[in-house]
Amino acid sequence: MTIKLGVPSKGRLMDKTFDWFGARGVSLSRTGSDREYAGAVDGIEGVELVLLSAGEIPRELAAGRIHLGVTGTDLVREKLARWEQQVEEVAPLGFGQADLILAVPNCWVDVDTLDDLDAAAAAFRARHGFRLRIATKYHRLAREFLQQNGVADYQLVDSQGATEGVVKNETAEAIADITSTGETLRANHLKIMSDGLMLKSQATLWRSRVASYDDNDRVVLNALLDKLA
Repeated sequence: MTIKLGVPSKGRLMDKTFDWFGARGVSLSRTGSDREYAGAVDGIEGVELVLLSAGEIPRELAAGRIHLGVTGTDLVREKLARWEQQVEEVAPLGFGQADLILAVPNCWVDVDTLDDLDAAAAAFRARHGFRLRIATKYHRLAREFLQQNGVADYQLVDSQGATEGVVKNETAEAIADITSTGETLRANHLKIMSDGLMLKSQATLWRSRVASYDDNDRVVLNALLDKLA
């Protein structure tokens, strides 16, 4: 058996992950064409590189099909219920930082806090006959955050792309989304609520708690983690 390491298969996240490992003496590389999901590992024996989408990596870790994986904090906590029982954080990688936030239209001058949003949601339902819509792809995290902060009379609507534009398009009244600089929010006349930070996320190396490890696997894993420390 070998230790399987899952890494994002494309883009800046893949490149920065390769750089992070390379700086610690473990060289990761793609093999074949850009359309092939094959890779190589140099600098340590017994480790296999598995190229996946960042969104697949939490589930592969939770299923035990890979032993280690690099993906965002937000994806692990969104996709895995009771994530602490399934994966362990090994190391934050220091890139891919983004905040999961709750944002509302700038013109909502009286809505700045979650208490304000709760009151606005109740008024919205009384006036329009349906619940205030919050567009997001982070359903688990948004629902938990809103429940913990006492916000009711809302509904989550799914948005898998261009979430910042849904308010202008009148398919939602607010959003829960990832942002790095806030520029896209401002361009779409949205403001982050003063207490609307749900999660600070970054690229992180995770270890599966449920993957199978034989004695040789544990030796390889410990050797790899020693190099990365």
